[in-house]
Amino acid sequence: MEQVGRTWPGAVELTVTVADGVSGPEPVSVRALAYPGLVGTPAVGDTVLLNVSALARGLGTGGYALVVAPGADRLPADPPAGPGHLVKARYTPLQAMVLGVDDQESPHHELLRDADDLAGLPVVVADLHSALPAVVAGIRFADARLSAGADPLRVAYVMTDGGALPAWFSMAVAGLRDAGWIEACLTAGQAFGGDHEAVTVHTALLAARHVVGADVVVVAQGPGNLGTGTRWGFSGVAAGEAVNAAGVLGGRPVASLRVSGADPRERHLGVSHHSLTAYGRVALTPADVVVPVFEPAAAVPEQPGLHVPDPQEHPEAHLAAVGLRVAQQARALTEPAGRHRLVDVPAGADLLSALGGSPVRLSTMGRGLAQDPAAFLAAAAAGVHAARLARG
Repeated sequence: MEQVGRTWPGAVELTVTVADGVSGPEPVSVRALAYPGLVGTPAVGDTVLLNVSALARGLGTGGYALVVAPGADRLPADPPAGPGHLVKARYTPLQAMVLGVDDQESPHHELLRDADDLAGLPVVVADLHSALPAVVAGIRFADARLSAGADPLRVAYVMTDGGALPAWFSMAVAGLRDAGWIEACLTAGQAFGGDHEAVTVHTALLAARHVVGADVVVVAQGPGNLGTGTRWGFSGVAAGEAVNAAGVLGGRPVASLRVSGADPRERHLGVSHHSLTAYGRVALTPADVVVPVFEPAAAVPEQPGLHVPDPQEHPEAHLAAVGLRVAQQARALTEPAGRHRLVDVPAGADLLSALGGSPVRLSTMGRGLAQDPAAFLAAAAAGVHAARLARG
């Protein structure tokens, strides 16, 4: 191990020389990530065991090798004995035993044992982890205009297990928590490392309300979604299931559309087919589907196969074209059963400016706010609507 780089809660970035290469025989230096809670903290000069499978295949999320174990002369300390019997990442070499918020040994067990009602709590559901800071930016933007001096809305994040399992992987979660933008992260299912652990999305939502005292909850998978280019083979299917969980518990589901004006893949341009499948086919509970309204929408004629101009060269025409496409596609979510409620939310320059104030970097599929503003504005618009619901 050559050097220690950035650190954030739960994670340490390292530079490691791999003696026999990654995709070839020559030695190469790679970025690696260690989770001290699982493998301890390696020191410069240590030999570490790495998993480089995703790195060798060129998969995008993070671009890290992962430390599996330190050298034999620097084993991590045994975890302290304590309560809790939830095993996550079960039956893998790095399985972790944690205390669940809903565990019999938890101080919150009695509170949650018969809890069954979110009492109208707004629950914003998003496909990609990258939507999280944008949704929260939208919540804060609207709340500042609605609160009239009241305490800011308390926002909790429920991380599902469709992407990264350790919440420690997410610099966005660490940064949002440090900035006071989210009150807590709750890790559900096989995900772990949050401020509270939960067995299911259902108990995570209930804990967000009854333990954290959240006024709004955001549900999304961790970083690193999986997609196969098929109708059903993507981890974001779980967004529809999260809508159902929020609805059956008496919450107010708010569906954040996955939108892009810059994705080169037709199936993700405008409203992604992931959102159309998850909300149109999987979500059986009615939800508020937030449709961002970009101005000036009237600047582009309605026509099939609408051309989307470059966002940096023609920003207004770009957003107008994307907005028209999104509005057309979103209609499918109310047909044929008319299950969902489409909610138009203005997404103009003031909301774009609010996104620019995010305490963490905005990036989705390798594109930032300037390269794909529609993606972040759509998520922020869902946050705006949720804040309005929370404030009544």
